[in-house]
Amino acid sequence: MTKLNSTDYMAKEDKFGAHNYHPLPVVLSKGESIFVWDVEGKKYYDFLAAYSAVNQGHCHPSITKALIDQASKLALTSRAFYNDVLGEWEEYMTKLFGYDKMLPMNSGAEADETALKLIRKWAYKVKGVPANEAKIIVCDGNFHGRTITIISMSSDPDAYNHYGPYTPGFINIPYNDLEQLEKELQNPNVAGFLVEPIQAEAGVYVPEDGYLQKAAALCKKNNVLFVADEVQTGLARTGKMLACDHENVRPDILILGKAISGGMYPVSCVLADDEIMLTIKPGEHGSTYGGNPVAAKVAMAALDVIIDEKLIENSNKMGEIFRKEMRAIDSEMIEIVRGKGLLNAVAIKPKNGKTAWDVCLALKENGLIAKPTHEHIIRFTPPLVISEKQLMEAIEIIKKTFKQFE
Repeated sequence: MTKLNSTDYMAKEDKFGAHNYHPLPVVLSKGESIFVWDVEGKKYYDFLAAYSAVNQGHCHPSITKALIDQASKLALTSRAFYNDVLGEWEEYMTKLFGYDKMLPMNSGAEADETALKLIRKWAYKVKGVPANEAKIIVCDGNFHGRTITIISMSSDPDAYNHYGPYTPGFINIPYNDLEQLEKELQNPNVAGFLVEPIQAEAGVYVPEDGYLQKAAALCKKNNVLFVADEVQTGLARTGKMLACDHENVRPDILILGKAISGGMYPVSCVLADDEIMLTIKPGEHGSTYGGNPVAAKVAMAALDVIIDEKLIENSNKMGEIFRKEMRAIDSEMIEIVRGKGLLNAVAIKPKNGKTAWDVCLALKENGLIAKPTHEHIIRFTPPLVISEKQLMEAIEIIKKTFKQFE
């Protein structure tokens, strides 16, 4: 049988797969720690880390072992029955993050949908909002997933065009705008404020210091739930376990996904206290795979890695080095460098017709893979296990690449 090359694999995806992604032209077949290899055997620094799902590095042995051991014993029961791992994981999560209850799902979008349902249930059963009148405040530039309801709150035409009619009940306000938030909170039918502590997909937009703390206080004052989507920003990515921890904010509802499994398995969850979580009764929400034994074991192993290997501290330290080095690059293409921890972005100014996409293609040729977002921004989000020596090697690749465009 003829061995396929990268071009062959890309052609297969193009012919037989939906065209809902525009990947960088690299076909990966192996990963270990911060590195990935393509089918021809070329090695790359991974500076996307599967949109922060692989915070613990590719194929971490502890997480791999947890996956294999549990999959060999019992993989799925559905929630029609109890299993002997879910309760252990629920106890682990509620104690680690300080909540009464956890509701497990699979994808980040499902977790966000779960949070939306919790907000509305709480609105009607606890706050006393009239039936079907609940409002949820969201921010322009948000990214919470791609379901019909979630794209109904999006301000990105690529996300919502030709998908109407849209789900009602959302109020969009500018991100990082406390004055507008305070104004909209006056509406007695507002039940929740859903926000990303840092807008990752939008281009790593970091709000002003104090924004999250003041927003949470305004919500509390107006009996509105403060809901944090930490699917991308959570689990050590920003130099704290949660991005909200930078301002000592405890969300009323916390949404987690991605790195909760170290990239090994689709796992997500929502955490909240009893007053909120117990508004949903049996039969009113669920998922066949949510809370399955493999997910539970993988998630506990993945979080153990974050804690045991001190990835919070490493993310914070390496992020400071990265931003300092990026800001020192003398290139007309670099407009701004921003981020926290190892969630960073470089805004690109096109030069001679060359854009962020062209920079990413050149980075790939030089042995580092990253991906543009919104055409003019490159996110740099390596696995959090990266060492200072490895980081400096990767930075040299980035410097060399920008120099090629001078």
